[in-house]
Amino acid sequence: MRISVFVPEFGVIEAVTPPFRSFHTANEFLTTFGKKPIFEVEYVGLNEYVPANNGEYTIKTDRLLKDVITTDLLLPPTFGDTSKGILANAEAIPYFKRLHENGSSLASLCIGAFLLAETGLLNGKKCSTHWAHINEFRERYPDVEVEDGAIITEHDNIYSSGGASSLWNLILYLIEKFADREVAIMIAKYFALDIGRDSQSQFAIFRGQRNHGDADIQIVQDYIEKHYDDKITIEKLASLINTGRRTFERRFKEATNNTPVGYIQRVRIEAAKLSFEGSRKNVSEIMFNVGYTDTKAFRDIFKKITGLTPIEYRDKFARVANEV
Repeated sequence: MRISVFVPEFGVIEAVTPPFRSFHTANEFLTTFGKKPIFEVEYVGLNEYVPANNGEYTIKTDRLLKDVITTDLLLPPTFGDTSKGILANAEAIPYFKRLHENGSSLASLCIGAFLLAETGLLNGKKCSTHWAHINEFRERYPDVEVEDGAIITEHDNIYSSGGASSLWNLILYLIEKFADREVAIMIAKYFALDIGRDSQSQFAIFRGQRNHGDADIQIVQDYIEKHYDDKITIEKLASLINTGRRTFERRFKEATNNTPVGYIQRVRIEAAKLSFEGSRKNVSEIMFNVGYTDTKAFRDIFKKITGLTPIEYRDKFARVANEV
């Protein structure tokens, strides 16, 4: 099976080398288990030598992308600035489309999903990308359903992964799919990876969508972010911009990709996360401070948004020795 790792212009070395190394290492484990190596791994790119990390490294490709007529799996990793990266790699897009039409699977790592979306192949399909770029992705590609918080998405032989270290989860998934679980587990142990993680929600930082151009909704967002610890009603928010509830809710969802209630919850949970990370307050204190009075409701909403219970989050991310 041929694995072609695309080396993007403005690439990030920490994303380019993991798939190359992992599939090579998978071959070594297959040999150890008395099996034949099954992966042929190569670097492909628009140029023979491609700089990475702003020129700190240079990667020599094995083949130019234009010469790749068929491959089993093409992986476009992440790159730096999205706009610059898309422009610099625009020449690669027709080749991605041609390869997929010829039967190749495509698998993006992190914001490499932007390059897949440029092909149009994701239109009407689901996709994952780095949590910090989800709003930008939705704006650029409204016909693609980006899955908020997902680690791995698979649709019609097109795979995508969430942010940063999530690329390892997709690599492990692909190794298990094309080799076997035993090899995937060995790779996870070798590189000290968590093979079971299925969400990037615990790492996400909520930043409300702001560049929507609706000045009235921005007024409401400002109010929520200043008064999240108060009892906030939809009627109160609608009155801030002198509009009816139904019209307000529709405008708010169109502008922010969140319902007003969902937005309030995310702002409150973000405040709670910061308190868990940097204070000695217990769960009940933090719950009351961010506007909740029901312990079960707070716990359920917190876990829904972060993937962890409040105690699990505190134990994992607290910078101080918190009290129980």
